[in-house]
Amino acid sequence: VASGFQARNAFRSPSTRGTTFLFDSSAQVRELLEKDYPVFNNLIMKKNVDAWKVLGESEADGFTVFALSDDAMQNLGSKKLEQLADDRNTETAEKIGSYHAVNEPVSAGDLYFSGGIVTVGGVVDVGRSRTGGFFGFGGKEDGGVTVNGANVVKTIQIEDSKSLVHEIDALISPEILWRYVDQLRIPGSS
Repeated sequence: VASGFQARNAFRSPSTRGTTFLFDSSAQVRELLEKDYPVFNNLIMKKNVDAWKVLGESEADGFTVFALSDDAMQNLGSKKLEQLADDRNTETAEKIGSYHAVNEPVSAGDLYFSGGIVTVGGVVDVGRSRTGGFFGFGGKEDGGVTVNGANVVKTIQIEDSKSLVHEIDALISPEILWRYVDQLRIPGSS
């Protein structure tokens, strides 16, 4: 398989839709984010020194990152992407990123059977995805996991470590954080 990534059959809980194994540790996670999740990495994780520091301290025991695909990032809309790219909003982007980092390994199976997780940024609700129904009633569980409403699409486990990357289809940080973008005005800017 390309780029030294080796796919294998993995533990399949009801919440696992696709699992891939990789060789290496946190450097491999950064490489994976740069290669497979470039928009998320560049706008949110790359500049988040505090989250990477916490994850680096947890490297021996493993850690978890929730990453958005480029398509999911584009679904945020051009205005929010521009706001994330704006240097005035670095603090907000860092806070958003902190909700996508967990200083311990949390597998898809762990997520499936939990009610929430503690991220670097705070507590995030975890649920089971449902299909059908009307306004959340009468639907049937489809075996998937939602993290603060975002679906876990696939899980990548870093081989020879306990670290994981879960691909999700939306941001899991609280919506209220968007209230703080564009609040800092640099003199002379509009």
